[in-house]
Amino acid sequence: MITAAATLPILSGTHEKPADKRKHIIVPPYLKPGDVIGITCPAGNITAEEIMPAVQQIESWGFRTKAGDTIGKKDFTFGGTDQERWADFQHMLDDTSISAILCARGGYGAIRIIDKLGFDKFKAKPKWIIGFSDITVIHCHVNRNMNIASIHSKMCNSFPDDWSKAEPVQVESILSIRKALAGEQMLYTAIPDPMNRTGTTEAPLVGGNLKTLETLSGTRSDLITAGKILFVEDTGEYLYSIDRMFWNLKRSGKLDTLKGLVIGGFKIKPDDPGEEFGKTIYDIVLEKVKDLGYPVCFNFPVGHQKENYALKEGISHRLEVRPDSCTLKEIK
Repeated sequence: MITAAATLPILSGTHEKPADKRKHIIVPPYLKPGDVIGITCPAGNITAEEIMPAVQQIESWGFRTKAGDTIGKKDFTFGGTDQERWADFQHMLDDTSISAILCARGGYGAIRIIDKLGFDKFKAKPKWIIGFSDITVIHCHVNRNMNIASIHSKMCNSFPDDWSKAEPVQVESILSIRKALAGEQMLYTAIPDPMNRTGTTEAPLVGGNLKTLETLSGTRSDLITAGKILFVEDTGEYLYSIDRMFWNLKRSGKLDTLKGLVIGGFKIKPDDPGEEFGKTIYDIVLEKVKDLGYPVCFNFPVGHQKENYALKEGISHRLEVRPDSCTLKEIK
């Protein structure tokens, strides 16, 4: 349910000095009617026909759209070759007529182009980058190195073909993208979970796909979590693999100085017969944070699911976890 009220040390192997976390987050301009949203494929492929439901909905909000050259291109699983995907995303970053970049879908591929991208024009005139899953690569990179806010949300492949037949939660999740882009103050509620750990905290919100966060560990895109509220989600992973990823967070120090932890949707792959892991997602998480005192919220509405609300990465939020309620509210 969503309503609108309208540091770690630099790891060896990194190549860029991370953004100074003492500075305020840089928030790109919020969109107004007539602004242009570019649509591109930095990862998986999608057809022009498949993005039409998203195009029609976005334009009904009063924005204009501009399809990138990678829409309709296919190089095996990718939305074009590495060169084509890099060139298209670079064009979107540099084009001053574009106010936001919507990644058409996730999949895999952003990490293959991230180090080739030039962000000078983007830093001079920031714009919203929108997406989730594999797009966690880009969110983490701009947060760590440029301290620029971005939007973790559904992408074109999540828009329904027939809006009238969509489930209310799917509609509400998609409408949250418009609210976030328009600058409305975001307020989210999660169903209370008996395994939640209560508490209240305020801090910048960061995170994304857990497997991708693990992949970025030790790189120039590695996410700095100290003093932050971290949210994570994932899909199609075995419980033992999720446990391994949380050990990565713990052993790399990313859990030590958090202000709060938000566990989103986890679509878990069933254990192979005879190879049962024996621990639940609750066991896995709470084991890693048992000596740490911040609030923990389970089953938050973000992830590879219909209930996947737009979250403003890098912007401060207030997380309040009580026995009978759980809310995450953007701080203006």
